[in-house]
Amino acid sequence: MSRLLTRSTENRRAERDYENLLVVDDVRLAFGGVTAIDGVSFHVDDGELYAIIGPNGAGKTSIFNCLNQVYHPDEGDIRWKGKTVLGLKPNQTAELGMARTFQNIALFPHMNVVENILTGRHIRMDQTWWQGALWLGKGRRDEFENREVVEDIIDFLEIERWRKQPVGMLPYGIQKRVELGRALAMDPDLLLLDEPVAGMNLEETEDMARFILDIRDELGIAIILVEHDMGLVMDIADRVMVVDFGRKISEGVPEVVQNDPEVIKAYLGET
Repeated sequence: MSRLLTRSTENRRAERDYENLLVVDDVRLAFGGVTAIDGVSFHVDDGELYAIIGPNGAGKTSIFNCLNQVYHPDEGDIRWKGKTVLGLKPNQTAELGMARTFQNIALFPHMNVVENILTGRHIRMDQTWWQGALWLGKGRRDEFENREVVEDIIDFLEIERWRKQPVGMLPYGIQKRVELGRALAMDPDLLLLDEPVAGMNLEETEDMARFILDIRDELGIAIILVEHDMGLVMDIADRVMVVDFGRKISEGVPEVVQNDPEVIKAYLGET
């Protein structure tokens, strides 16, 4: 991968001057009389693959929306590299190093793969509007450097054959890879993946799982994964948190969580 795309795992840890990459401390969020998040706390470290699971409506996506400040918690704190992010805007959390994918694909269907991934580089571009418009000097160099990053991502995700095709014409599984590529283009320290294999067949799911593991192991990027595919979660996650009705009911390594009576009760209605 290009030096422009990411720092190595060793360099990320060498730069570290904080205890945990992300700390969520007793976060609460309500909409009117409905409690979406009820005192949830957890932390994620550098290079960790942390999964959040729970039944539909348990509050998983609301947690994501609080992390990148789409929602502002009513109580509690969220600290990124030791500093609170409360009160920031989503674009500011992105600049800090949080990138996100969504349950529903949010690409530009008439733009090709290269152009869609390139949109993820906008927060890393260092040029004025007129430099970009004239495409001279710094603006031209910036364009070449960012396109180099995009091409590295395309190679990494094995989507070279589709690079010039409009994404709206691509198979669903490839579109999900393009969305992942756009998030990687933001050069994050943490990826928030919201149901990355939803709607995929077995082969597409296995491919996505492989790319997620490569992102963690080769690029050293931490990941928070929200997913309903329990087989995938238990196979690849380092730690798992289970939420139900906005509360954390279990947390730990997959082997412990999947045998927790509270987790079995939440999913099956009985122990």
